[in-house]
Amino acid sequence: MERQGVDVPHVKCKDQEPQPLGESKEHPRWEENCEEEAGGGPASASCQLTVLEGKSGLYFSSLDSSIDILQKRAQELIENINKSRQKDHALMTNFRNSLKTKVSDLTEKLEERIYQIYNDHNKIIQEKLQEFTQKMAKISHLETELKQVCHSVETVYKDLCLQPEATASEVQTNRDGEC
Repeated sequence: MERQGVDVPHVKCKDQEPQPLGESKEHPRWEENCEEEAGGGPASASCQLTVLEGKSGLYFSSLDSSIDILQKRAQELIENINKSRQKDHALMTNFRNSLKTKVSDLTEKLEERIYQIYNDHNKIIQEKLQEFTQKMAKISHLETELKQVCHSVETVYKDLCLQPEATASEVQTNRDGEC
C-alpha cells in the first residue's frame, strides 16, 4: 500500500489491541507472530513493520469507510435540501394560488360594488335628466308662447299704426319708420 501522508504511531506488539472499527479482528494473529519472532521480548523491527502494515491497512480501510459515511451523509444532506426546496416550492405555489384566489375574490367584490355605485348614480342621473327634459320642454313651451305674444304685440302695433283715422301726414311718417 502506498502511504498518503498519514503518520502511523509506533505500536508495541504486546498488551495493545487496536480499537475495532467494524472490521474483523485479525490483530491477534499479528501479536502471535510478533511474540514468536521476538521470543516474548521487546518487539523486533520486522514485527513492528508487519503490525504497522496491518494497522495501516485497517486505518485506511476505516478511513475509506469514514469517507463513504461522509459521502453518504453529504448525499443525504443534499437530498434533504432538495426535499426542503420542493416543500418550499409547493408552499410558494399554494401561497400563490391562495393569493390569486383571494385577489380574484376581492376583485369580484370590488367590481360588484362599482356596478352598484354605477346603478345608484344612473338612477340619480336619470332623475336629473328627466327633470332637465321637463324643464327644457317647459322652456320650449314658454318660448313658443313668448313668440306668440311677440307676434301678437307686433300685430297690435301694426294695427295701431295703420288706423284709418290717421292723417296722411301720419301715414307718411309711418312709412319712414316712425309711428
